[in-house]
Amino acid sequence: MTSPTSYTDNKLQIQHIINIPEHIEPEVYDECCIYKVPPHLSKLNVEAYTPQFISIGPLHSDKSELKQEKQKQRYFHAFWKRLSQKQALALSQYKAFIEVSKEKIRNCYSKPELCKEEKFVEMILLDSVFILELFLRKSSKSEQENDFMFTTSWVCKSTQRDLSLLENQLPMFVLEELHKRVWVGDNATKENSGKFIELAFNYFEDFYPHKSIQKMEMIQNCKSCKHFTDLIRYTYLPREIQVERVNENPSQHFTPCQVECVLRTATKLYEAGVSFEKVQGRSYLDIKFEKTPILSWFLCFGCLPYSKWFKARLQIPHLKVDQVTECVLRNLIALEQCHYSNQPFICNYVTLIDSLIHTQEDVELLVDKEAIVHELGSHTELATMINGLCRHVVVTSNYYGEITKDLNKHYNNCWKHYMGVLRSVYFRDPWRFSSTIVGIAIFLFTIVNFLRVIGVFYPKH
Repeated sequence: MTSPTSYTDNKLQIQHIINIPEHIEPEVYDECCIYKVPPHLSKLNVEAYTPQFISIGPLHSDKSELKQEKQKQRYFHAFWKRLSQKQALALSQYKAFIEVSKEKIRNCYSKPELCKEEKFVEMILLDSVFILELFLRKSSKSEQENDFMFTTSWVCKSTQRDLSLLENQLPMFVLEELHKRVWVGDNATKENSGKFIELAFNYFEDFYPHKSIQKMEMIQNCKSCKHFTDLIRYTYLPREIQVERVNENPSQHFTPCQVECVLRTATKLYEAGVSFEKVQGRSYLDIKFEKTPILSWFLCFGCLPYSKWFKARLQIPHLKVDQVTECVLRNLIALEQCHYSNQPFICNYVTLIDSLIHTQEDVELLVDKEAIVHELGSHTELATMINGLCRHVVVTSNYYGEITKDLNKHYNNCWKHYMGVLRSVYFRDPWRFSSTIVGIAIFLFTIVNFLRVIGVFYPKH
């Protein structure tokens, strides 16, 4: 056994203490943006993170039934026919670009060891050309007529869904490079002069919260999306964050999570006089709580026409839930847990909705107020789905911290509770309001007559 004193003349090495490798690769590289979903999240719903029809990139390349090699090759031939001789030469140069950048591309994945197969460069080339050809066809109705990728509904929707999954991505810079080098190139025409991000926005338009939002404005503000999952997350962000994203740090909009900031359910808040209002033309995350400081103390008058100043209004952008919504939200949550842990916008949004919905009655109230519309089998199914999204999700900051505090302060105010009960029982609508006023008037008239009869108004001399 070698004694410690034998190393006095030499620099002590870690191998002198423990037998481990001298160099170990980092858990993730700085370029990493495409992650294997953590096991504690994936086990809750494996299907939500797994492609059903087509695999893109290396993380699911071992599943032969998902590769769709023949279809990718057909699209490659179709794309080749679009190219001029100069563009074809640019495509060969693009392959050289992938070869030179393959280490950078590998480092974009949280499992770079899965990217070390011999055909990695060809896989990236084939997948990127397939995506560009798919996007070009999406932007041209005439090219979709005889293409089963668009005419077969389940294939079209499954492909769109699969391309939104966190584990099923190519780095955006790889696709933008293909579009810039090959499709646009030096001889850009009116047909191909747009940016790749415009094609991507057009393809995923079904996933956007509200189509009424100016698409061109979002495209202009979108500068640095890592991949398609990140692009979809960007469309969900509040407008102020979309505008500030390039120049500011979004983390400044968050407050630390606190136990007292747990929100009451929708029915409890409604009983305390909170009105739920749907709003159009906003991102899902643009939730506001608005009330007029003095007038909102008289919530019972909120049933009258044009009397919003008397209301305490929680404005919730119209949320449409369909069969794909859970999949989209789970992948956005997984992206934030892995890559945006200090900016958990989607996690905070889902937590807020989860706090509002505990039972079927909560869903029924929000559906009745048109804050939520869903295509699921029942209100109970929606409540179960929403309540399951936040399991094992860890956040340390809250974008809705101030809204939650204001709502809890409103809920804990006894006067607001009394006003809420008065509104729900006697001032629920204009008809009940008018009948209540008539009843009060009759009651007062009866009291006055009684006082006149007993001589209160006419004292004896």
